Order: sequence, then structure tokens, then C-alpha cells
Amino acid sequence: MNYRELGKTGVLVSPVCLGTAFRSQEDEDTCVRVIERAMDLGCNFIDTALYGEGRSEKVVGRALKGRRDEIVLTTKIFATLGAGPNRGRLNRLNLMSGVEASLKRLGTDYIDLYLLHSFDPHTPLEVTLRALDDLVHQGKVRYIGCSNFAAWKMMEALWISSEKGLAPFVCTQSQYNLLNRFEIEPEIMPLCREFGVGIMAYSPLAIGLLTGRFRRGQEPPAHTPWSRGENTGLSPHKYKLEDAMDEFNDRIVQTLVDIGERHDRSPAQVAIGWILDHPEISAPILGADEPEHVDEIFAGLEWALPAEERVLLDEVSERPKPRKFA
Repeated sequence: MNYRELGKTGVLVSPVCLGTAFRSQEDEDTCVRVIERAMDLGCNFIDTALYGEGRSEKVVGRALKGRRDEIVLTTKIFATLGAGPNRGRLNRLNLMSGVEASLKRLGTDYIDLYLLHSFDPHTPLEVTLRALDDLVHQGKVRYIGCSNFAAWKMMEALWISSEKGLAPFVCTQSQYNLLNRFEIEPEIMPLCREFGVGIMAYSPLAIGLLTGRFRRGQEPPAHTPWSRGENTGLSPHKYKLEDAMDEFNDRIVQTLVDIGERHDRSPAQVAIGWILDHPEISAPILGADEPEHVDEIFAGLEWALPAEERVLLDEVSERPKPRKFA
């Protein structure tokens, strides 16, 4: 397996980070087997958060027993569990109590990468960064980062850390896939290239839309986030396929199908190959609800997307730029 650099930390991570939201799997024993299978296949990068009211962190903790040192473990904080006015802010009170609660659920005494799950407009950014810096110096957190931050807020955080001598963000999590390129390509990607910040791309398969299983005008498979019936999982969500799979997006999916047929790959493997062809990406975050889903993910990691197919996918997924009127 070709491990990749996590930004400029010197830390090597597997080319796929296992996501553990388990949106369509609620059996915790199965969730544990999914994580164990990924580790057995060489995955050393696992992402979690307060998904399912903390159940995800507990499941990850179960799976890591006896194997904690093998893994670069990521979790995130914003709103924490319980009542009280400070539970939804990134102030020192919430950060200090939140990390202790996560450590307990995870069954560990340190977190490798601790991310702010979103930006808090109510707490001064320097206050948040000083609290995170203290957690790093206490050894409870090794590295820090952010998720869902605008580029200018990331830049502000990096500047504050540099000026005040605080631990800097080393990684960001942002949505990135063939259906959503505009979120990070214009500003976040160039920023991360310039300052050596790693990118973890979440939803690289667009919640399954890029697997080829969900097509325009067709009934989606049952027990998925896109099906009309009930979806159960540790962190279940529902979405409307008719809103997401328009003609433009369906054409992208068909291109993935066509490329996959030419190279004996699944559409999902082609979509991940496109993500991994971006050197700015440290790892895409991929979830799996069954151990066999993990096998498919890792089976395609040694395959490199041919240059001509990269060009084709870039072209078909390039959305028309809005007209400017002078």
C-alpha cells in the first residue's frame, strides 16, 4: 500500500481514511468488524466524531482495543453531549470537557488529530486556538485541524498560530468529489498547497451517488440514505435522489461507469482514483456498512487513473461558469 503524507507533519497515512458514521448500519458488532477488516487490509487512518450521540466513538474504541498504536485516530468537536449553554461553542470550557468525554468513549488517553467540526462565530478564534494548544502540550492531542472552514478563516487561524506561537492547523476536512468541486478548488486547495496543510476529503462518493447504484429516474436501493423508506444506522440521514441526481450529475456517473468498463473497475474505484490523483489530498474519507464493502474500497487502491481518463472526468464535471455582464 502506498501511504501518503498528512500535510507536512511527516506522518504517513493510508490512502483511504475509514469513516465511521455508519449511516446505514446500526449493528455495533458489524461496525466493529468493518473497522477490524480495514485495519487488517492496511488502513491506519480512522475518522470519527459524535455521530449517533457518541456511539461511533464507542464502537471505534471497541475495535481499537489492543491495536491503538497502529492507528492515526481522528475525532472532531463542536456541539457536545448534555445540556447547558456552552455545549454548542468552541470555548475553553467545552473543548476541555469535550476532549475528556471523547477520550473516555474511545478508550484511549490521546487523540492523534483533533478537528474543529465547524467554525464558531461566537468564540474568538484565538481563545479556541489557545485551548487546543494547551491540549497539545498536555499530550491529550497530537495535532489539530479544522473542518468546514472557509479559506479566509483557515488563513486567519494559521496567522494567529504563527504570531502567537500556538500549535497550527495541520489538516482540514472538506467535502470534495466529482459532483462538488467548487467548494475547495478555488481557494482551499491553493491555500493548502502553499502552507502544507493536509486535506481529508469527506463524501468522496457523494453519499453513494458515484457508485453507480443511484441513477436518474430510477428507484434507489432500499435501506440507504437515498431510499424512500426508513434508513437505520448509528447516524442515519435521508436525502432526496430526485433533487441530487439531475441530468448533469447523471452524466458524470455514466462517465464513471464507462471508464470502469474500459479498465475493469467499479465506478466507485474510478471516482476514488480521481480523488487520489490530486496530490493535495492526504486521504479521502470512505465509509462502509459491511466488511465486504471495505474489500471493494481497498481492492482499487493500487490502480492509478490513466491521464486521459483524468482529463475526461475533469471536463465532464466542470460546471459552466456564470456569465458576467459588464
